[in-house]
Amino acid sequence: MVAVSEVGHRVADPAGQPAGRRRRLVPVLLVVGWLLGVGWRMWLSRHVPLPIAHTDEDSYLHTARALAGGPGGFSSENGPLRRVGYPLLISPAFLGERDFADSYRLVQLINAAVNATVLPLSYLLLRRLVPVRRPVALTAATVAATLPATVFYAGVAMIDAVLAPLVLAWLLAVHHWVRRPGPLVAATAGTLVGAFHLLHSRGLVIVGVHAGLVLLLFLRRRITPAQVLAAVLPVLALALLNEAVIRLLGDRVYLLGDPPGDGTVRAVASGPGLLRVGAAVATQLWYLVVITFGLAGVAWAGAVRLLFRPAPAATPGRVTAASPPPAAAPGDGAGATRWTVGVALVTSVGVAAGASVILAGITGKPLDAIYGRYVQMLAPFWLLLGVGMLVIATPRQRWRRAAVAVGLLLAGATLIAARLAWVAGRGHELRYGGFGAPDLMALTGGWREFRPFTGAAVGIAGCLLLVAALRLPRWRPPVLAALVAVNLGTMQVITDRLVRPVVAATAPTPRVADLGVSPGDRVWASLGVQWVLRFNLSHQVTWADVRWFGDAPPADADVVFVRWAPGEPDDWDGTRYGFVRLGGNPEQHWAAWRRA
Repeated sequence: MVAVSEVGHRVADPAGQPAGRRRRLVPVLLVVGWLLGVGWRMWLSRHVPLPIAHTDEDSYLHTARALAGGPGGFSSENGPLRRVGYPLLISPAFLGERDFADSYRLVQLINAAVNATVLPLSYLLLRRLVPVRRPVALTAATVAATLPATVFYAGVAMIDAVLAPLVLAWLLAVHHWVRRPGPLVAATAGTLVGAFHLLHSRGLVIVGVHAGLVLLLFLRRRITPAQVLAAVLPVLALALLNEAVIRLLGDRVYLLGDPPGDGTVRAVASGPGLLRVGAAVATQLWYLVVITFGLAGVAWAGAVRLLFRPAPAATPGRVTAASPPPAAAPGDGAGATRWTVGVALVTSVGVAAGASVILAGITGKPLDAIYGRYVQMLAPFWLLLGVGMLVIATPRQRWRRAAVAVGLLLAGATLIAARLAWVAGRGHELRYGGFGAPDLMALTGGWREFRPFTGAAVGIAGCLLLVAALRLPRWRPPVLAALVAVNLGTMQVITDRLVRPVVAATAPTPRVADLGVSPGDRVWASLGVQWVLRFNLSHQVTWADVRWFGDAPPADADVVFVRWAPGEPDDWDGTRYGFVRLGGNPEQHWAAWRRA
């Protein structure tokens, strides 16, 4: 491991172009890369005209529509964990009178624009964390920006599309705050933490980590009381904003989710329960190592060593409001990197643990074999740090860190295989679906079954190849560029094998407008219509909240969506109620009927 004082120092770029010209070229490349990233994400989402990630997408879209002044609808959220940040972000897509498909495409554009900022943020963060040259930082940032874990949710109306860039921006702010403390950067870090809280319940972990960071920095006399207030007040303000917007919405968006309760406590209040949660946490962390080609494991090995090395002597003196922290001195960058890495480690474990506890408390469905969605937002950071830890290391240190990554991959695969076998031996099975870890499915070919040892093999092969190739400076950009190609190919496989089949199965045809359903019609949907089709039919009714009914249509219904199953007992006959069938799709088992 390099000395702590070495980490965080800049290194000179190779001779060639004048330094000023290189510095001017980098912003141009980052802007062009961002534009290309937006275009690529929109190209990937071209096959997704309607939501496919139910019921989360439905909840966000209904809330966004209500915030834009339109009708509301249901949300699968519950009261304690309800957040309005993402609906606020996408609500402009629902301003004015638009077809739902157009509004949904605008949501995808907002997602793409925000998600693609991973590229510039990755470059800035890597250049500040570890001493790497500009070409390496640019190619590593491109790898992070094209990771399927980063890109996948940009094509749907899901909060995860914006969390990866937010993580990078927050950690960049933390690094700058520790390096050069001041009220403005403290407020910036606090605002980003408040944004996490406004966006999703996993932001509670970020808020807890932020509170601990503020307390430690204050006790270590690195920040003033004024900076404490600057770091805390934005979090409180955005938490109050969340509550204010919820009250503003009133009952236009009604909740269908159950609050966390006794089920969560029972799920972890026993030895077996704690073992199940521990196995779920380990699975999520193992998943991060696989999808970053072992680089997360390399980063963790270097991070633990970095955190437990003695820190360089700090500049003496008490920090007060009257005497601000001293100017940054040589070694402050190393200290800032140490703090930033520590914050990221605690956050990773905290998010994985919090998600596992909450999911374990949902007793109405089987537990997941893997559910990587909650930790995906951390993958770009650990990939970047892993690249940095390989670049700054000696050959012996590289292989030691690779050995740690290999050990984590093998141990994790063994644990997961044992867990799957234990559950199967008791006549049960763990849930395994496309949205749990789509990139792992594509990398391992495990579309129908979880293949932990194949995943370990993928991670080990990637890690060993990277260690062998990155020892030569001239090989670093080409090897990292090869990872970009792997990411692009993986996303194409996910699109072809997962996204397009899901769209084909969940997009109702024909469109309701083609059947004569138009603004002003009072529309209801029968519970007999398969729920995904029912939701996507309802989204096309942009002028009203489509409620549900059982068999008999409500008295005020002008149009109803019902089950159409010719020859089956549950085929709905509207003539009994004075309705005339407009059309539909008997193969998808739905029809639209209008009151005569």
